[in-house]
Amino acid sequence: MASDLLNIARSGVLAAQSQLAVTSNNITNVNTQGYHRQVAEQVSLDHQRLGSNFYGAGTYISDVKRIYNHYAERELRIGQTSVSEAQATHTKLNEMDQLFSQIGKSIPQGLNDLFSGLNSLADIPDDLGIRGNVLGAADQLAISLNQMQSHLDGQMKQTNDQIVGITERINEIGKELGHINEELMKFQGEDMGLLDKQDALIQELSQYSQVNVIPLDTGAKSIMLGGAVMLVSGEVSMSIGTTTGDPYPEELRVTSSIAGVTLIIDPIQMGGQLGALVEFRDETLVQAQLEVGQLALGVADAFNQANAQGFDLNGEMGQNIFTDINDAAMSFGRVGSFGNNVGTANLRVNIDDSSVLTGERYELTFTAPATYDLEDMTTGVVTPLTLNGTQLDGGDGFSIHIDSGSFVDGDKFAIRPSSRAAAGINVIMTDVKGIAAAAPIITADAGNSGNTSVDMVSIDDRTNANFPIAGSELTFEINTTTNTFEVFDENGVSLGAAAPYTPPSISAYGFTFDVTTAAGATDRFTFDLSFAPGDNTNAISMAKLSEAKLMNSGSSTLADVYEETNLVIGGKAKAASVALGSSEAVFSQAYNRVQSESGVNLDEEAGNLIRFQQAYQASARIMTTATEIFDTLFNSVR
Repeated sequence: MASDLLNIARSGVLAAQSQLAVTSNNITNVNTQGYHRQVAEQVSLDHQRLGSNFYGAGTYISDVKRIYNHYAERELRIGQTSVSEAQATHTKLNEMDQLFSQIGKSIPQGLNDLFSGLNSLADIPDDLGIRGNVLGAADQLAISLNQMQSHLDGQMKQTNDQIVGITERINEIGKELGHINEELMKFQGEDMGLLDKQDALIQELSQYSQVNVIPLDTGAKSIMLGGAVMLVSGEVSMSIGTTTGDPYPEELRVTSSIAGVTLIIDPIQMGGQLGALVEFRDETLVQAQLEVGQLALGVADAFNQANAQGFDLNGEMGQNIFTDINDAAMSFGRVGSFGNNVGTANLRVNIDDSSVLTGERYELTFTAPATYDLEDMTTGVVTPLTLNGTQLDGGDGFSIHIDSGSFVDGDKFAIRPSSRAAAGINVIMTDVKGIAAAAPIITADAGNSGNTSVDMVSIDDRTNANFPIAGSELTFEINTTTNTFEVFDENGVSLGAAAPYTPPSISAYGFTFDVTTAAGATDRFTFDLSFAPGDNTNAISMAKLSEAKLMNSGSSTLADVYEETNLVIGGKAKAASVALGSSEAVFSQAYNRVQSESGVNLDEEAGNLIRFQQAYQASARIMTTATEIFDTLFNSVR
C-alpha cells in the first residue's frame, strides 16, 4: 500500500510541477506580443481493482493546450484591418487639411492682395509705385501657387514611399510565414511557440491588407490578401511589389508576382493601410492637384484677358501678366498615353475657355473607324467628340489636338486639362508700365443681332490719319455672312466701299481687332481708342474680377475654387475622424474578446500558482507519509 501511495504521490508531484511550469510560462509571457495562454489538462490514471474495490492510481498531464478561438481571431484581424485603414486615411487627410487651411492660406491672401493693389491703381492709374506693388502681389500669388504644387508633389512622393515600404514589409512577413509553415509541417502544427509567432505575423499583416487564413492539414496556413492575392501557400512565399504608373509614372501601381508571372492588382480592394494610401492618392491628392491647377489657369486667363482689353501706359494694348495658359510650362501632363496603346497618335490639350473647366479627369477612347468618346471619370458621363481636321472639339472648355501619328481601335488616353498648371504659372510682365489701366470704348449698335462680338488685338499706328479718338470715332459695319466690312466716320460718311477680311481679324486705320460670330449677320460697332494716362476704366474692371463668377461655368469666383477644395478636404478629414472612432471601438471589442479567452490574466494565474504550489506540497506530504508507513512496517518485523 505504501508503494501505491508513493506512486500516487509521485504522479501528483509531477502533475503539480507541470501545472506550475505552464502557469509560470503564462505569467512571464504576459507582455509577449501574440502569446496565447496555455493550460495543462490533468486527468486521473486508470483505477486499479484490489479485491472487490477499485482504487485510484494517481494523475497525469494528458496535454498542454494553447487557448485559441478561430472565430475571435478572425474578427480581430478584420478589426485590425479596418482600424489601420481608418488611421492611415485620417493621418493623410489631416496632413492635407493642414496644408490647405494653414500653409495654403497664402493663396487666398495673395488674391486679396492683388485685388487690393488693383483698387489702389484705379485711384491713381499712372503711379509707377502702385503699379510695382500690383506686379509684386501678382508674383507672390504665382509663387504661392508654385509652392502649393510643390507641397502636393511632396505628398505624392511621401505616399508612394509609404506604399513601397508597406509592400516590402508584406514580402518580409510572407517569407517569415513560409519558413514557419515549413517548421510546423515537421511537427504537424504542434509547436505552440511557432504558432504564436505565426499569429503575431498574421496580425501585423492585417494592418496592411485584409487577410484570409486557410488552415492546412499539415499544420501550416496559407495566406491570401484581400481574398484574391495569394501571399503564402504552404511553405512557398509569393511577393508583391510596385511598378511605374500608367499613364502617369509617378502614380505607382501595385503588382503581384507568382511563378514568374507579374499581374497588376487593385490595392484599394485589399483594404488596410495599403488600400487607404492608394485610395487617398488617387481620389484625394490627385484631385486636389487638378483643382489647384484649375485655379492657376483661372487666375492666369482672367488677368491676361482683362489686361489685353486695356491700354498700358505706352498707349498700346495690354499684354500677358502671367504665363499664357497654353504655354508648355502650364500644359505639362495634360495628356497621358496608356502603355498598351497600339497607335502612334501624339495629342495635345488646348484650353479654350478656362471658365468652363471642371478640374476633373477624363479618358479618351477611340473606336474605329471614327468614334472619339470622352468619359468624365468622376460622373461617368460620356461625351462624343467631333473631329474637325486634326482637332477634337466638345470638351469642357478644352479641345484635343492630334499633333502627329494616328489612332488604332481601342487606344485610350488620360486627359487632365489642369494638370500641374500651378507649377508653371509665373509673372512674365517685367515693365510696370505694361499694366493696362486705361480702356478703349467700343459701343455695339442697339440694333445689332447679338450674334457678333469684337475684341481689341493691337494698336498698330496711332498716327494714322483716321485713327479713332474722341470726336473722330469710327463705326465698322461688319457682315459676317460675306466676311466684309465698311467703315463710317463720326458723321456717318463712308470711308470707302465694303472690303473683305479674313476671319477672325480686321486690321484698318491703325488698329486690329478680332470678330467672333455665332451666326451670319450684319452688325455695327463704334470705336473710340483715345488714350489718357489717368484713365482707370480697365483697372476698375480688373479689380471687379474679385467678385466675378469666372469659374465652373459661372458658379464660382477665383477665391471660391480654392475654398471649395479646402472645404471638401476638411469635410473628408472630419469624416475620417468619425470613421476612425468607430473602427477603434470595433477593434477594441474584438481585442478584448480575444484577450478574455487567450490573454493572460495575472490575477487568475497568481491564484493558480498558489493552488498548484499547495497541490505540490500536499503530494510531497503524501510521499513523506508513505515513507513513514513503510519505515514503521519495516521496523516492526526486525
